[in-house]
Amino acid sequence: MSQVPFSKSLISLGIVALTSVAAAPVLAKQQAAPAMPASEFIEKFNQDVLPVVDEAGAAQWIRATYLTQDTAVIAAKASERYQAFLSEAVNKAKSYQGQKLDDDTARALNLLLLSTAMPAPSDPDKRAELSRIATDMEGIYGAGEYCLEDGTCMQLQEIEAILASSRDYDKLLELWRGWREVAVPIRPKYERFVELVNEGANEFGYPDLAQMWKSGYDMSVSDFEQQTAKLWQQVEPLYEELHCYVRGELSEEYGKDKVDPEGTIPAHLLGNMWAQTWNNIYDLVEPYPEHSIPDVTPVLVERDYDAREMTEIAEEFFVSIGFPELPETFWQRSMLEKPRDRDVVCHASAWDLNGGQDPRIKQCVEPTAEQLSTLHHELGHIYYYIFYKDLPALYRTGAHDGFHEAIGDTIVLSMTPEHLYKKGLIKALPTGDQAKINQQMQMALEKIAFLPFGKMMDEWRWQVFSGKTKAEDYNKAWWELRERYQGISPADKRGENYFDPGAKYHIPGNTPYIRYFLSFIIQFQFHQALCDAAGHKGELSDCSIYGNKEAGERLGKVLAMGASRPWTEAMFELTGQKEMDGSALIEYFAPLRAWLKQQNKDRQCGW
Repeated sequence: MSQVPFSKSLISLGIVALTSVAAAPVLAKQQAAPAMPASEFIEKFNQDVLPVVDEAGAAQWIRATYLTQDTAVIAAKASERYQAFLSEAVNKAKSYQGQKLDDDTARALNLLLLSTAMPAPSDPDKRAELSRIATDMEGIYGAGEYCLEDGTCMQLQEIEAILASSRDYDKLLELWRGWREVAVPIRPKYERFVELVNEGANEFGYPDLAQMWKSGYDMSVSDFEQQTAKLWQQVEPLYEELHCYVRGELSEEYGKDKVDPEGTIPAHLLGNMWAQTWNNIYDLVEPYPEHSIPDVTPVLVERDYDAREMTEIAEEFFVSIGFPELPETFWQRSMLEKPRDRDVVCHASAWDLNGGQDPRIKQCVEPTAEQLSTLHHELGHIYYYIFYKDLPALYRTGAHDGFHEAIGDTIVLSMTPEHLYKKGLIKALPTGDQAKINQQMQMALEKIAFLPFGKMMDEWRWQVFSGKTKAEDYNKAWWELRERYQGISPADKRGENYFDPGAKYHIPGNTPYIRYFLSFIIQFQFHQALCDAAGHKGELSDCSIYGNKEAGERLGKVLAMGASRPWTEAMFELTGQKEMDGSALIEYFAPLRAWLKQQNKDRQCGW
């Protein structure tokens, strides 16, 4: 996948899906006595928030699908009204802290205090300023393009297609540099954005936005930091083996003067604008070319699948495990193709509008294997919305945000070669150990290559929000983290006149990112549990739950829980475990890991 898609859930709008909670924040001021019992306050909020969210969601949808100055004004104003409503509700919620409350009410109150990724200051002028900045940053990104010397201008999707297929070192570098020019004007806006959201986080009772984000996981901030560090320690050795092998192959392709066989990998050579996934360079690192894995894309192109037909392929998988068909409004109101007459934000996203009654996706679908996987990912969000739509508003989100991102990707893990062959999406069924290694390599270039990027994105923002990284060091800190975690570096000097973090949508779009790191690990945990429910015997990588109602029933129970219970209970319901764990991922890739160790035995790994 070229970009990690995301979910626009209940309270979303530059505003992210509600998350699970840790301990309540420490408040700086004594709050006035509450006007009503806490349980009544929560019940009233769950009703009053719906029309406010509906208006703001509709405005944001229009903005994302019609990028004009007029829609920017409408979206900013709607977001401002929502932020005012939320700020008032949060201030009232604070007055109940310290009271003896039943578990359900206490949980709902804490969810309210953590209900936005973009806490706004209570000052009306600053709140309006924050809404304008957030809208402007997303608009700059969405309309961004790079123009060649001959006057030809390309938007991100077109540039990505070249990065995925070209092997011209200089051409790749030009386009990589070119897209990053788009982010330069975002930098001053982002600096002010950080000041404003930190002020908002203070009013919500947190030292800074980093602490607020890290409080949304039913555990203390320190426990969360330890948990994510432990998960990275589990998977890091596998990533280093993959990095070592890929670097060696790229060094042979481009020469040791371009790719140091013992150093970092130039960021523009990995087939992806952000080097977050590497599957587009599979042809350069394929273990056994004589046992190539058939590609879904040629079949989709040959059969001339349109956007709806591709979406129906994804829907049919969910229906096969007992999930309902998508509502007719989904087909009427989703944006599945890039319009020819206007700018839109093509970054794939799922939207939960009108109180769960109007789920839809926004995606510029093309007939490729990558886009087909993305559609499954987005429908994972959509079915989450459908299953929890009857819960109170504060509970209409995932058990934690990583759960929401993991559901569709868990289904993608069941799209095995055998499944694709049976569905007629590939023309031959690869067999044998060498085909297995090829298959796992292709998967690892997406799933394993992504892990360090998924972690360092928010590591950077946490340092920015906490003040550890100053505004004058944004780019320096960004590339230090990318080298530390990913072992990649830019091919040229990237000074502070650039804003390379802003060349990734989730920074100007203010979408927290650690959720993707968590989801790329727990999706294998989910897959293992669902395969057990389906009675699968054999290697985990060979399992598909397609057509298995028992697995679907188990998954559906967890989706229906939403955020009504701590994520540990949802995890136990699905897997029988109460912790996030990378063991299933390691088991899934066991054949490839053994092969990589053999290939790298004479190489100097690390960087």
